[in-house]
Amino acid sequence: MGFFRRRTKMDAAEGKPDLALLLMQGEDLIDQLGKAHMTWGLGSADRWDLDQTTGLISWTFPSKTATAPAQIIGSHNPGAGTWMWAWSNESILPELSRDSVAFCDWAVANDLPGLAEPVAEADDEQAATFATPAVRVTEATGFYRASSGSSSTFITFGPVTLTAQDGTTSNVAINISA
Repeated sequence: MGFFRRRTKMDAAEGKPDLALLLMQGEDLIDQLGKAHMTWGLGSADRWDLDQTTGLISWTFPSKTATAPAQIIGSHNPGAGTWMWAWSNESILPELSRDSVAFCDWAVANDLPGLAEPVAEADDEQAATFATPAVRVTEATGFYRASSGSSSTFITFGPVTLTAQDGTTSNVAINISA
């Protein structure tokens, strides 16, 4: 995975993005988003679902349901040791891979073609490294790593709506400083 190397003075002179800085910013953003979304229970739901036809992710709790528009960034298969971008996965509807496409277009435009390969060898840590800059570049307001069976799906999401058992709704405001 040589494309995750440190930036050189030559890279800076050529105007290439500082990938190490982008990774740090992405990790920081994911950390901030995680803490902010824990206020409504992200990470503690009884179950989660992603409906590709509506483009909504939902988390079910005993007293409420949280829903948000979602995008799939990619997936990791630990058994095969691979990362696959959502845009290259035929089982993902194109509407749910727009952010994945946007990030890969950004990677190509910024002379980082290794970040735009449809499938790459990746362990668990490397898979997270693929998703991290995508969260930052796409300016996601939510991030969820969903595990199911033998794989993990990396999902970004937008504004969250909480629906209580009595049907009342409220919107979650997330304010992250860049």
